[in-house]
Amino acid sequence: MQNDIRRLLDSAAAAAKEAEWIGLRRRRTSASYYMARDGAFDQAIAGVDDGVMVEVLYDGQFAYGATPDLSPEGVARAAESALVAAKAAAGRGVHRFDRSVRPAARVSYETPRIRKAPIAPDGVFSFLIDACGALKAGDEIIQTTSMVEIGRYDYEIASTNGADVEQSLHYMGTSLQAVARRGDVVQLRTANGPRGLTRQGGWELLDAAKLTEDARRVGAEAIELLGAETCPSDRRTLVLMPDQMMLQIHESVGHPLEIDRIIGDERNYAGGSFVKVSDIGSFQYGSKLMNISYDPTVAGELASYGADEIGDLAEKRLLIENGTLVRALGGLESQARAGVPGVANQRASSWNRPPIDRMANLNLEPGDTSFDAMIASIEKGVLMRTNRSWSIDDYRNKFQFGCEYGTLIEDGKLTRTVRDPNYRGISSTFWRNLCAVGDAGTFAAFGTPNCGKGEPNQVMFVGHASPVCAFADVEVFGGGK
Repeated sequence: MQNDIRRLLDSAAAAAKEAEWIGLRRRRTSASYYMARDGAFDQAIAGVDDGVMVEVLYDGQFAYGATPDLSPEGVARAAESALVAAKAAAGRGVHRFDRSVRPAARVSYETPRIRKAPIAPDGVFSFLIDACGALKAGDEIIQTTSMVEIGRYDYEIASTNGADVEQSLHYMGTSLQAVARRGDVVQLRTANGPRGLTRQGGWELLDAAKLTEDARRVGAEAIELLGAETCPSDRRTLVLMPDQMMLQIHESVGHPLEIDRIIGDERNYAGGSFVKVSDIGSFQYGSKLMNISYDPTVAGELASYGADEIGDLAEKRLLIENGTLVRALGGLESQARAGVPGVANQRASSWNRPPIDRMANLNLEPGDTSFDAMIASIEKGVLMRTNRSWSIDDYRNKFQFGCEYGTLIEDGKLTRTVRDPNYRGISSTFWRNLCAVGDAGTFAAFGTPNCGKGEPNQVMFVGHASPVCAFADVEVFGGGK
């Protein structure tokens, strides 16, 4: 980065001399978005956002001052403002903090990339237009859209106790979508959901040959769904592919395990959790096949990093081990408040937002069952792919999810395609019915680039990876057109 963050830290320290500790977090975000619709240019958007957050500790309380003015004078004014806020909060906080929740980490991290040189916008649009052509599998396709999003986050952290963090995270997302219609039946099919193919990496992620092949499949499946029967309504074994497991993990594991939710911080906006602080270390969340890891070290997954945004070093940790909840998703502040173990996941969406507890890469570890063996073991079931809709209560307990594409499983074989497949359940009951976990050959990683939480709102990128999984005795039903 062009500015000397140490020089800016000196300015902040001079302006807020009464603070016990001062930290600076500079964040620069740049992104470009390209979209084609029905084989023609639709939109191109690009933007850059840059600024710094000054954080001070005074009498046990943290307070913040943010500014896009990266001059020493601008940072000094932000530090003065933060100190005034910290003094006003002193003695009134829910917890008295000290510098132990702001580590003096020294980290340098950059997303591994194979191809760093960008493709020119006209080359991107050439691909997008060709992709729309591949999505147009027949006259019953009434709309096609294709999208590419490219971006990067650069941030630096420096503090008066010696933190020195510099990270550059590069990502790309692609989306392919076809809408088909026959009479009053309308079906949507996408490649792994809207923006589900969002990952860290370089321009090698724009694999035109592979994505065009995906587009042809998506278009053909959209038309196939028009003639398919509606998903049956009954109870049976449910098999979920990784692009739907992404949503299942996100909603019924990730959000309920956020410590700030558990202790009530998010009730006014994002909701609470059915999990209690006393559950951590003993609660049987799922079957013994359930092993959920927090792992920001996975190269290429969307929320990989070397340290979170207070400088806590990231390392793989199991949250749920053999079905038992052993730790939750909370950064150092929430760990101190709740007195339970957590992970390095205090993250912010921008320079003008304070870091809060967020998911990062939250993954279901592979088992030892092959896909063929899983299907062969099921007498009556349905396989579902790609999320289409979701609904879950404020405590992340009761849920109902819909998928784009279903396939019946009868006597150990995949048989007929069904449309409008849905299922519902209660989070812990559902996970306790986990009866088979796919092996490493079924494992795939996807990204959720639009997870909202916090007041003021923060939209965050998170990653989820999973093998194919089977759940016994699930209520499934058809619905919609």
